[in-house]
Amino acid sequence: MPAPNDPIRDALDALAGYMIGSAPLDETLRHIAEVAVEAFPGARSAGISTLVAGEPRTAVYTDAEAPEIDAAQYETGEGPCLDAYRENVIHRINDTEAETAWPAFARAAAGHGIRSTLSLPMIANGEGIGALNLYSAEVAAFADADDDMGIVLASQAAVLLASSQVYWDAYQLTQNLREAMRSRATIEQAKGILMSTSRCGPDEAFQMLTRASQRENRKLRDVAAEIVERARRREEG
Repeated sequence: MPAPNDPIRDALDALAGYMIGSAPLDETLRHIAEVAVEAFPGARSAGISTLVAGEPRTAVYTDAEAPEIDAAQYETGEGPCLDAYRENVIHRINDTEAETAWPAFARAAAGHGIRSTLSLPMIANGEGIGALNLYSAEVAAFADADDDMGIVLASQAAVLLASSQVYWDAYQLTQNLREAMRSRATIEQAKGILMSTSRCGPDEAFQMLTRASQRENRKLRDVAAEIVERARRREEG
């Protein structure tokens, strides 16, 4: 078990106390990366590799150099971050100038002054959802890192990420449903106005809206909103 003042324990407490939904997803990810840097002495920066639009990318980072370094592994399909993600195992590089397993990534890292790296798999519900990657300017900065506690930190971060993703997906769905309901109400109101002014039935009124939408190349709800607004102005005199 870590000591009371262990930075890993402090990081776990910080993640545990983070409120899901208190910030957008990208800010949640950035918070995870910042906490990870604080947790590992010697770490200069951190990034999170996960799927973005179906492709592996460095979604967030604490230093702009991280995605530049990671670009080498995304281009070649080989690197410690990708392998940690795919295999759900820890990968570390003690010296990028001597690394042979991932030469392209190692050269890119060394070129940016990074001498050692640590890639921790982010696992939630038994599934890998990304990798938490740490970078250091020191050789073997993570050689003595506690693998078990590193996995616990990365797993806690994965749970936070997965929960946050679910929250924001649900939030967006709710917003979309609310917008759809508002649009439907506006369209129904516009239909009522057309039925009254053109003395037609609901189907014909809807067809009038549809034809106007196609003719003007505008969304149906925008055409309906304009009709409702014009009617309101007429009533106000």
